[in-house]
Amino acid sequence: GPITGVLTVTPPSLRNSSISSSMSSPFPNYYELLHIAPTATADEIRAAYKKESLRTHPDRLGNATEEEKRAATEQFQVVADAYYVLSDPVRRKEYDILFAQRTSYTTTDPGASESFFSQFANLFTGGSTEAPHRPDAEGVFGDVFEDLLRPEVEKHASWWTYLGAASGAGLGFIMANIPGMIMGGYAGNRLGAIRDAKGKPVAAVFAQLGGSQKAEILKILAIKVLGSI
Repeated sequence: GPITGVLTVTPPSLRNSSISSSMSSPFPNYYELLHIAPTATADEIRAAYKKESLRTHPDRLGNATEEEKRAATEQFQVVADAYYVLSDPVRRKEYDILFAQRTSYTTTDPGASESFFSQFANLFTGGSTEAPHRPDAEGVFGDVFEDLLRPEVEKHASWWTYLGAASGAGLGFIMANIPGMIMGGYAGNRLGAIRDAKGKPVAAVFAQLGGSQKAEILKILAIKVLGSI
């Protein structure tokens, strides 16, 4: 569903000056970025976000350089920006109005989204001078993928959450001194299942997994959603 937020719509009479000042900047084309038509349905927008977020998720880049990871992180954020705007009917309507009134070219460049989003947030907060509120990209991802993430995260988090809380002992010490049969019993009873992970939502537990664990989970999700890695 749409990503909820605290923004409220400002009447056109209160935002005319902001609109006119923003129209000359390169305008982010969120439809093109998600590879969908301006007439796309809510389901099509959600499906497009799933594909693009998996393609751009920085945790899939195990051997990437810092520059490559930075670029992927920026693109992952822009994909979240696009879904945040287009998944909500009110925000989408405001965006479509601005899109039609623009006087500059459109682009999928991440910098344009960052610049536009500050102006977009100001339009929705009555010209507030507070820092722009872009969506949390990882939070958006966790919300949309919760059902698919949960079983995969449980497989990895069951050991991680239990062992990480066990008496402050080192992981190697625990693994060496607890008989396999007992450890198997713990796993079978799902004592470390995600629902017991200190009440954290799926996205929060996923974020705390190791890089290789996250990469493996994302690979599985990509196969399910994209049909490939």
